[in-house]
Amino acid sequence: MSRAEPLIRNISDTALLTAVYRARETERPDALFRDPLAQRLAGERGERIAAGIPFSDHHTWSWVTRTYLFDQFIAEQLRLGLNMVVNLAAGLDTRPYRMALPASLTWIEVDLPGLLSYKEEVLGSEKPACSLERVRLDLSDAGARRELFGTLGRRAGRTLVITEGLIIYFTADEVGSLARDLAAAPGFQRWVFDLVSPGLLKVLQRKMGPQLERGGSPLKFGPREGPEFFLPHGWRPLDVRSMCRTTQRLERLRLWMRLLGLLPDPKELPGPRPWGGVCLFAKSGG
Repeated sequence: MSRAEPLIRNISDTALLTAVYRARETERPDALFRDPLAQRLAGERGERIAAGIPFSDHHTWSWVTRTYLFDQFIAEQLRLGLNMVVNLAAGLDTRPYRMALPASLTWIEVDLPGLLSYKEEVLGSEKPACSLERVRLDLSDAGARRELFGTLGRRAGRTLVITEGLIIYFTADEVGSLARDLAAAPGFQRWVFDLVSPGLLKVLQRKMGPQLERGGSPLKFGPREGPEFFLPHGWRPLDVRSMCRTTQRLERLRLWMRLLGLLPDPKELPGPRPWGGVCLFAKSGG
């Protein structure tokens, strides 16, 4: 990286950061998951980004737990008869390669052209466990995404949408619009995403925001309503799992942080309190 170049150049660079923490987890003897492709995808630049954001580097547990919880929700939905996964802003996710997925499953990755091209170049001849398709699309293009959602929504009877590390970069209006577009797609029945409270959003904006803002990727979304934000937009909560409580249960929290595991669930959560979780939602009426 040149001295004039920002640590994070654009939102795609955050995918390198996520891959770094998956790679580190893979090296642990007690790893919650193993991703043998993560180190290759993260590369030297990913390590430099992690080293340049000490707050993020000191809270590896949150990145790892988020990945773990998404894995758990996906596996549970597969057992219930899921036949398609649509991964929006898929980044450098490698679940089609590292998870035990049925060959009959169709997995769709949607992300920016440059990021998906980099991913394909690095992964080369690696073979996914299921049918894998990639769609190059800017999700901020509402017309294009609605067309895509409509097409995909008619292809499968039971589709799970996942948006890992995405909606925090959207405004509340943008999240509401995305939720309504997803709800309009016929086969999109379940949605898994991560969510933060206003209190945690402020912490992240203070500790990580400057680097992200210089790359044009400010953190924006932490609704005071918590999961209930999505009710008017066509989705209802089925399961909400606290990342801190999960990490505490997995005995990964440092001693001084274990009190965070006692924080209340989102429905009881005042805005100023820091909280982050992963949520499973169902389409209203579905």
